[in-house]
Amino acid sequence: MAKVLAINAGSSTLKWQLLAMPEEQVIASGLVDRLNLPGSIFKVKLANGEKFSETQDNITNKLAAAMVLTRLKSYGILTHLSEITGVGHRIVAGGEVFKDSAVITPTVLAQIKALKDYAPLHNPVQAYYIEVFTQLLPRARQVAVFDTSLYAQMPAVNYLYSVPYEYYEKFGARKYGAHGTSHRYVAARTAEILGRPLTDLKLITLHLGSGSSITAFDHGRALDTSMGFTPLAGVMMGTRSGDIDASLVAFLAEKLHKSMPEMITILNHKSGLLGISELSPDQRDLEQTQGERPKSKLALEMFVNRVVRYVGSYIAELGGVDALVFTAGSGENGIEMRQAIADELAYFGIAIDPAKNDFRGQERLISPDDGRVKVLVVPTNEELMIARDVERLTQS
Repeated sequence: MAKVLAINAGSSTLKWQLLAMPEEQVIASGLVDRLNLPGSIFKVKLANGEKFSETQDNITNKLAAAMVLTRLKSYGILTHLSEITGVGHRIVAGGEVFKDSAVITPTVLAQIKALKDYAPLHNPVQAYYIEVFTQLLPRARQVAVFDTSLYAQMPAVNYLYSVPYEYYEKFGARKYGAHGTSHRYVAARTAEILGRPLTDLKLITLHLGSGSSITAFDHGRALDTSMGFTPLAGVMMGTRSGDIDASLVAFLAEKLHKSMPEMITILNHKSGLLGISELSPDQRDLEQTQGERPKSKLALEMFVNRVVRYVGSYIAELGGVDALVFTAGSGENGIEMRQAIADELAYFGIAIDPAKNDFRGQERLISPDDGRVKVLVVPTNEELMIARDVERLTQS
């Protein structure tokens, strides 16, 4: 039995799972939240349901990695660290260099670092964790799992921007997408639930959370996706603007006396639900205040509107759809949000049974029994997909 550690690192969080492979059994999982901030939180959950939590100020990235391994031993999950045979790392941007997951070598690591311009908030920290875990677990095989690899084979008509073609040839200016590891898992799991091969289905998967993206699958192939050259593009998100007229950015930069990097920061961190509501990027806060705060209500309505626009366009691209699938924080838990989106898509035969929809965070079919389009909630499991890729690449 191999034990694989799946690392899912964000800019301020470190999610992880230790899995027994190929059994795909979760031995332990955890989260380090608020990295490098006061009140950093370290959480562990064991397979038997037992939970541990500790708070410590300013847990650094390196300390977080060390804590994962020391706690696995101190809680009796591992006897020796050598029991971990593989480590998989979620990497946001693989550009056009990586069209599949890859065993990490010094060359691969250098390429990941060189792709930092495509995901400046994520690739550098994810490359750092590769270095740290390589030092801490020198015998384990390290594998990079790229969010963008799902979209490497999208049709050129969908991944190219209508700018001079030479910009693509010289600089790689194209749509790369994001959340690919999540969308890949959810699409595969949906096919299992429906009892049909993925290659028989037309699916639209909605990864809705603080960061949100939508992907259209045409018989197993990613046909199109909402995020673009970076994760800033696409639908409105918690703090990201989503799609915006480039001329408006230049206009605002002049009016506000801001540089382009400063404008990108505003679009990434001060826009979206937060920017419109002037209250919070969290949909739960906006749902609680929408009765007395018109801007909270407007922000939620705009989010639904942007999601519906993409879903409608993807149904047109696909020539119909077999299933619509919700996942991630809002997708898995947003009862009102799921209903609002489905209501706006009724024209396409998409409907939700309110009784079936009255739940949070579980795997469930929520469309009516006679629904023409199946609507599902499938909790994402990026860590399992990472572990599967480690198994595939290190056992071959």
